[in-house]
Amino acid sequence: MQIKERSGGEIGEIGEIGATVEGFDHVTASDADIAALKHTVYTKKIAVLKGQDLAPQEFLALGRRLGRPETYYEPMYKHPEVPEIFVSSNVPKDGKQIGVPKTGKFWHADYQFMPNPFGLTLIYPQVIPEKNRGTYFIDMGKAYEKLPEDLKREIAGTHCRHSVRKYFKIRPNDVYRPLSEIIDEVEQKAPAVVQPTTFTHPMTGETVLYISEGFTVGIEDRDGNPLDEELLKRLFDATGQLDETFEHDGIHLQSFEQGDLLVWDNRSLIHRARHTTTPEPTVSFRVTVHDERRLHDGIKAA
Repeated sequence: MQIKERSGGEIGEIGEIGATVEGFDHVTASDADIAALKHTVYTKKIAVLKGQDLAPQEFLALGRRLGRPETYYEPMYKHPEVPEIFVSSNVPKDGKQIGVPKTGKFWHADYQFMPNPFGLTLIYPQVIPEKNRGTYFIDMGKAYEKLPEDLKREIAGTHCRHSVRKYFKIRPNDVYRPLSEIIDEVEQKAPAVVQPTTFTHPMTGETVLYISEGFTVGIEDRDGNPLDEELLKRLFDATGQLDETFEHDGIHLQSFEQGDLLVWDNRSLIHRARHTTTPEPTVSFRVTVHDERRLHDGIKAA
């Protein structure tokens, strides 16, 4: 296994994000190889495993080498043979929709709206667009470092509320149901959660700003009193999440090619899928994994 650091991306040259990994085989990888891969993910944020050719069960087995996979809670996203795999696809198979199209068209961290989010996300592209390929990322550790000092002081000790409500996708069984009934069910199945606005990354010690335009719906002071929504807007703006041109210097576009498998740090990265008005065929498999530590030390074991 050979790990090579990369510099920058196609947009927003960062220079400190990403590494490629050549010759990785999850079957023959030693414990030291797995530890080295995870260290790369924590420190470089994205590791691109090159030359992968994995069946769905093998992809899940790779995830299990990194930790404990989490199965997505909504059935319509699941792979028909391997339910631990989340499928994003606009390509029908045998005349049937497998997975869900147009997922992730907003800034978010995976499972940010759940009480115990996981540390690692693995994406394995299956059908890759010819032109508009790639995923946008923002390193929220670096983003926090760059915040003005007065804004850092304003958010010290605050907490944010996260909810799936804003971008919840209507399911096939929701057709003809009253919207109020669907919303009530969403709130019962995945009620909003509160997390610190910033936390210490348990693997690197860096301070992470844990907000996203897609899932963060409110901010409150240390006593639970709601704060002006304008504060959240200022944070979204400062970190590049309101820039629809994607030219903000904190935004990194990570491209990929056939055989690439991406592993990224779900603690400190938020991401957004690259969708266009004229979509091309695209299919991706996702496995999400809990590693040795909770998202942050403030989350207690259930």
